Amino acid sequence: MGEEEKRKLKHKKKSASSSFCSPINNLDDGCLMHIFSFLSPIPDRYNTALVCHRWHFLACHPRLWLRVERSVKDLSEPGVFPSIEMAVSAARPGDTILISAGGSHQASNIQINKPLCLIGGGEAPDETTLLCSRGSDSALEFLSTCKLANLTVKAELGCCLLHRSGRLTIDGCILQCESNPLDYLSCPIVTTAGGSEIFSSSVKTSCDGVSVSQTRIEGGSKAVVTSGKLALQRVRVICSRTYVYFWFDVEDN
Repeated sequence: MGEEEKRKLKHKKKSASSSFCSPINNLDDGCLMHIFSFLSPIPDRYNTALVCHRWHFLACHPRLWLRVERSVKDLSEPGVFPSIEMAVSAARPGDTILISAGGSHQASNIQINKPLCLIGGGEAPDETTLLCSRGSDSALEFLSTCKLANLTVKAELGCCLLHRSGRLTIDGCILQCESNPLDYLSCPIVTTAGGSEIFSSSVKTSCDGVSVSQTRIEGGSKAVVTSGKLALQRVRVICSRTYVYFWFDVEDN
């Protein structure tokens, strides 16, 4: 081993030792977990879990968020569920549910009537897919204020997201509907709330509504069906031979 390689190895060991002995690691688990609770789930808390085994355990603790893992075998593990429906049922108002990346998660007619945040665990939205089976009215039905982020939602017939009441925030997602002779039966977003600020993020009020940002919509004869007032900002529409793509890019003011 040459002198240069020895120097690099020594520097690497010193850095690792310095990191391990960092003052923040002298805090007990409860203090660290309390600090992690102030981080945004994606990407800050998610990146925190990659630091070391201890931080992974604390950052993914069920006190901070619930997890959906399709391959989970030990159903007694707290905060980990094999399906979205079970996680939603067990969640408390205000909880965050992290849905694991890879494969497809079944989501058909799941009703959410409490404030929750559903986040995909992948680096991109197409790494975490919620699949709504044919014949279902919707993948997710919202009756409370909720947030959906970093997810792909696919519906063959019916709609991806059915919004009844509360404020629904859709951020960094992909919504896909089937495009065929029966595509009039499918629609990515349906809202029946009578709020006055549907799809508007420029004015923040407590009324019912849907806010969409950095989200791509594919397929279906219509991108949105609403019975309330509609306001759109910075919408790009891309037409091809087989699809019409709607890209929502809403700036926060």
